[in-house]
Amino acid sequence: MTLEFQKFYLKITAVVIASFAPVFFLGTMSATSEPARLTLDLLSWPIDGKTTYSSPDTRFLSALTGGYLLGWGVNVWMLTRFVFDKAPNEVRISVLIGLFAWFFLDSSGSIASGNFSNAIFNVFVLLIADGPLWVSAKK
Repeated sequence: MTLEFQKFYLKITAVVIASFAPVFFLGTMSATSEPARLTLDLLSWPIDGKTTYSSPDTRFLSALTGGYLLGWGVNVWMLTRFVFDKAPNEVRISVLIGLFAWFFLDSSGSIASGNFSNAIFNVFVLLIADGPLWVSAKK
């Protein structure tokens, strides 16, 4: 794998991370919360309609989640843009460690809260976000 491809794939990783942000942002307002509610219903399989966004606390947590995801995605994009050419392996490893940290805490919390299905979904997100980043690129 080339450095150019790895740099390109890091941008895919950034988009994968940030793509969840608008969904959770929409969950902050009652009128637009259905995509976020449906996403949580899907992630806590089976889809049964029991997940709601009626609590102001849930909408607030959705705002925080959307903000963090957007910020993390933008951060990965900026590392790709401003740092990768100077330290490609260090950027790659930093992004991988961040993804593993997310995966283990999110999956552990999902299992602890009775939402094992989200931990399974997380495996797929991790595989897509990590992609070819497991291997150091050749110069």
